[in-house]
Amino acid sequence: MKEFSYERPERVREALALVDGDDGARFLGGGTNLVDLMKDGIESPARLVDVRRLPMAGIRESSDGGLVIGATTTNSDLAAHPEVRRRFPALSQAVLAGASGQLRNMATVGGNLLQRTRCPYFADLSQPCNKRSPGSGCPAIEGEHHNHAILGWSDHCVATHPSDMTVALAAFDAVVRYETLDGGHEIPLSAFYLPVGESPERETALPPGALITAVALPAAAENPRSRYRKVRERASYAFANASVAAALDIEGGLVRSARIALGGLAARPWRAHTAESALRDVPATADRFGDAADAELAAARPLRDNAYKVALARNLITAVLTELAHRAE
Repeated sequence: MKEFSYERPERVREALALVDGDDGARFLGGGTNLVDLMKDGIESPARLVDVRRLPMAGIRESSDGGLVIGATTTNSDLAAHPEVRRRFPALSQAVLAGASGQLRNMATVGGNLLQRTRCPYFADLSQPCNKRSPGSGCPAIEGEHHNHAILGWSDHCVATHPSDMTVALAAFDAVVRYETLDGGHEIPLSAFYLPVGESPERETALPPGALITAVALPAAAENPRSRYRKVRERASYAFANASVAAALDIEGGLVRSARIALGGLAARPWRAHTAESALRDVPATADRFGDAADAELAAARPLRDNAYKVALARNLITAVLTELAHRAE
């Protein structure tokens, strides 16, 4: 086992100073992903900076009437919070679908944003992987890829992002807040995750040494009639084959606006802008929902063994939107 130092600061600026300029330092939250990566030899930090004592837990209302979720808030506390359940139910449902109770009790919101792919080639040090070892290749393209990406992938990587929580956050226009030594910053979640392109090892736009402090949900995105649904290969805790977070505003039988984000289909949460546009001011019917799903999935590029995801995603989008429409009646 590689030795590493362990620090447990109590102030944000102290934590930032501990990792400043140190490529071997990592922030540690609940450890539900990073510790596994260390055990497998994928990550080998020389220093761990535990952030759980920092004043970054809890959920509060923002000045615009939205919610601010602290980065060290546990997934269990997020899912159970009454305002999250009332105003953004799809987020609570996504967190509950993402992991067992034991993991939710440890995992943090900030850590969830930064979790790495569960591609088996990424996790196997005997195999090449561009995400783990840039330039080594992507064996999943010709190998085992039945649960890999059909949207937005490149010839350098076809892995999917594993988070359920971030799919719901994407649907609600979440904003990631972070600190560096030069002050506080924020970035929309839509720009937080980078396209795969030729550099799949670069997963987020977070600057080196930056610390996620919170996630903000704008009041304008609030929708008590939202839904998250996930399809997986077993009923117990498992990663998504496909998932959808959706919300509908319906008036007089017409869709006034829609929010749709997809999981299990791309290297990042996939905001379905094409489907949302196709639904604006059309009848809230299953046929129109299916047409919107088809429009979004026209960009899909399935591989040899994962073409089933196209039909799966279409049916899932249609079913969730139909359920929301029935609730609105």
